[in-house]
Amino acid sequence: MAMTRPRPKVMTLTDAAAERVKAIMVKASKPALALRLGVKNGGCAGMEYTMEWAEHQRPHDEVVEDHGVRIFIDPKAILFLLGTEMDYKQSMLKSGFIFNNPNQTSACGCGESVMLKPAAAMPAD
Repeated sequence: MAMTRPRPKVMTLTDAAAERVKAIMVKASKPALALRLGVKNGGCAGMEYTMEWAEHQRPHDEVVEDHGVRIFIDPKAILFLLGTEMDYKQSMLKSGFIFNNPNQTSACGCGESVMLKPAAAMPAD
């Protein structure tokens, strides 16, 4: 009988990102089941990350749970987000979520959009 190995998480969160998501969820005006992440065409570099609160899970969402935070990932975004680490940075001038994405090939000067390539296929054992 063939043994299956655990699938790697599509993405991970740093402690700072998880704590910020939890803090925002506590203050939300209506309850959310998870944070939904995706990507869309737009911006001067070609693509933008999307984030919204999810009240329900869609049939093909990838579910990631990390540091006590549940994330639903749009199936169309999975290949663009494989291996991504979501972080949260705060300074005197700005604060926000940062995506450390190995599939990112460039970003615009304002930091609002990125150029992404699909992740390479994982080699089979």
